[in-house]
Order: sequence, then structure tokens, then C-alpha cells
Amino acid sequence: MESNMSPDRFPLRGHTAKRQSILDAAAAVFCREGFAGANIDLVAAEAGVARQTVYNHHGDKEKLFAAVVNDITERCNARAFSVLSTFPDNPKDLEAELTVFAMRLNKGFIMGREGRFLAKLIHAEGERHPELFEAWRRDGPGRVWSALAARFARLAFAGHLDIDDPDLAARQFMALVNVDLHIPWLFGETPNDEELSASAARAVRTFLRAYGRKREDANATLEEAQSA
Repeated sequence: MESNMSPDRFPLRGHTAKRQSILDAAAAVFCREGFAGANIDLVAAEAGVARQTVYNHHGDKEKLFAAVVNDITERCNARAFSVLSTFPDNPKDLEAELTVFAMRLNKGFIMGREGRFLAKLIHAEGERHPELFEAWRRDGPGRVWSALAARFARLAFAGHLDIDDPDLAARQFMALVNVDLHIPWLFGETPNDEELSASAARAVRTFLRAYGRKREDANATLEEAQSA
């Protein structure tokens, strides 16, 4: 994760701005050096502050790491819920509208700077330090999956999908949307719009093979709901 932090860029910084600059610098250091290789001195140098300032704001290295993961998770969630607000609740063409939605997930959430940072850090540190990501699993993917599951449940209730377990369907949808992007992430590559669009289309087609209603069944269900 690149950092633009340097001492001369923040000549006058309030408490909140300084705290955020330390988090940004720590994110860059943890991503570059890993948890084991990072230390408070490196973070202080990256942020352009005294070593004691880092301790005063965030405590030791483990607490600083937790603060970084929490900060990035909150940013990722903000992006995710912004995209979720565009979910096709009343689709005219379910496949086309879900594909556009999946494309938005790719560009606005999954491939965002924060998402790429978390993906790299979790890949590097998740197995060695799973306890450092417990809050992320609960407050990050858990919240997004739950919100997406609720939207798929509404589509199923309206007769657009055939879903028994919306939570499972939401996780599988996210996995399908992610599948073509995982390897490029690890190597720092950024797919272009054409590649992202093709990936989204493949993900949605596969998802609808599992959960889509046949057109005649869907029409019958919609007619029943309208006449009820």
C-alpha cells in the first residue's frame, strides 16, 4: 500500500489528522514489511512523527495493527454499503442488472485500495496471526454478507430467485465475483474495465444457473404474488 506521508506534508496537524496519518503510515509499513518485520520506529519514520507519538495514539504494535485493520475495515464497509444501495431490488432484466451490480462491487469495493490492502495482508498474515483478524471477520465480511443475503432473500420472495439459504447464496455470490480477481490482487495487477465486466458476467451467469428461476416458473410466481 503506497503512502504519501512525509514530515513536510503535515506542518500543522490536529489530533485527528495526526492519528489518521499514523494509521496510513502503519498500513503502508505492515503491508510492506509484514507484521513480524514492522516496528514502531518504522511507522514513526513513515508518518514523520516521534516514536512516542505513535505509542501515545495507538499503543504497542499489536494494538496499532488492530487499529489499522479496524480503520481499513470501516472504509471497506463504507464502500460496500454504498454499492449495496444500488442492488437491483425490482429487476426488469435480472441477469443484466445483477451483472452491472457485480461490476460495481468489483470496481467500487473489491478492487479499491482498502480492499487490496486487506487481501494482501490477510494472505500474508492470516494463517500466522488469525487472532489479529477476528474483529475483521465479524465486522467486515460478516456485515456485508448479511446485508447482501437480505437483498437476495427479497428477490427470492418476489419470485426472481430460488434460494433456500440466503446467507449461503450471498457468500457464494461474493466468492464468484472475487474468483477471477484473487491472483491479480496478489501480484498488484489491476484488471481493466473490459476484464472486470467479463468477470462480473461470468460470476452472475454461474450464480443464476444455481439459483435462477426458469422464466415460466418465475412468471407464474409473480402472477400469484400480484393476485394475492
